[in-house]
Amino acid sequence: MEKQRFIISGGGTGGHIFPAISIANAIKAKLPQAEILFVGAENRMEMQRVPAAGYRIVGLPICGFDRKHLLKNVKTLWNLLRSLRLARRIVKDFKPDAAIGVGGYASGPLLRAAASLGVPCYLQEQNSYAGLTNKWLASKAKRICVAYHGMEKFFPADKIVLTGNPVRQDLLKGASLKNEALAHYAMTADKPVLLVVGGSLGAGSINQAMLAHIDELEAAQVQVLWQTGKYYYDNIQTQLAGKTLKNVQVTQFVDRMDYAYAMADLVVSRAGASSISELCLLGKACVLVPSPNVAEDHQTKNAMALVNEQAAVMLRDVEVKDKLVPTALQLLKDEAALQALRQHILRLALPDSAEKIADIVIEG
Repeated sequence: MEKQRFIISGGGTGGHIFPAISIANAIKAKLPQAEILFVGAENRMEMQRVPAAGYRIVGLPICGFDRKHLLKNVKTLWNLLRSLRLARRIVKDFKPDAAIGVGGYASGPLLRAAASLGVPCYLQEQNSYAGLTNKWLASKAKRICVAYHGMEKFFPADKIVLTGNPVRQDLLKGASLKNEALAHYAMTADKPVLLVVGGSLGAGSINQAMLAHIDELEAAQVQVLWQTGKYYYDNIQTQLAGKTLKNVQVTQFVDRMDYAYAMADLVVSRAGASSISELCLLGKACVLVPSPNVAEDHQTKNAMALVNEQAAVMLRDVEVKDKLVPTALQLLKDEAALQALRQHILRLALPDSAEKIADIVIEG
């Protein structure tokens, strides 16, 4: 049998890249001889992350539209035309059996080119509010894999398959590692653990809330792992100079996310699709703080999908400075409330997503 070939396109953020790599890994597990080519956007994080995962990637000279400075979009349009031409050449040269788009700039030109050349196309939409690229591509797609109910308002109902979002598999193995995790972070089993994460770059509002209430956190009988993100880390260290913190650990990034989740009694997080899928699969009680700086305010819609099922607590970005720490500390004192959140969020989990998507793509 001839070796099968697949193109996977998209990226721009970890929320697109991790699912894409998970899908690739699932295809390789089912078809070890398969050839997989990634197509991303030049100068975006996928150009480093994908090769690190063992896959070849080609970059397109594409970027998002600047909605505030319309004149700057002349170059953007030119790069879009170049990307469409280059995408067509990539598809002709690679001759894929199928193309998979996970959202993000690059998937637009690549999947349009693939569809025009008769290649079956599949989409994976991570959010509860569909992105512009996937809405634009929907008419060309054979199947659209989604993570939330009710996506018929964005896509043709007969194309939708509820698969959930693929997540980093190493996280799922960590659920039984709580004692190992506590030892790794020099924490103890007799006090609850609060995990605060704001994405790889960090979240300004969450960090400001933590700084404003740092004495309260330190005085509480709670252990805290606070990931600031690299953008904010140095400034926060400067502001904390002179303070002795015994219960709060401040880190630029979390070196073992599987351990961090395993030991956390409560997680404070942004509401990106990948983060929410991880929290659902791991059954973690959480306080979600949607980022206000994303297209179509989709993180608020993601968070509300959980809040409506009593599966998460949500705070708006503008109220975080005053409410985040008091809300988290109050929850950590209420084991019944934490347990209810865990039970409700676990019901929303959709396991084996990458394998389901791989099956859909392979079987055609």
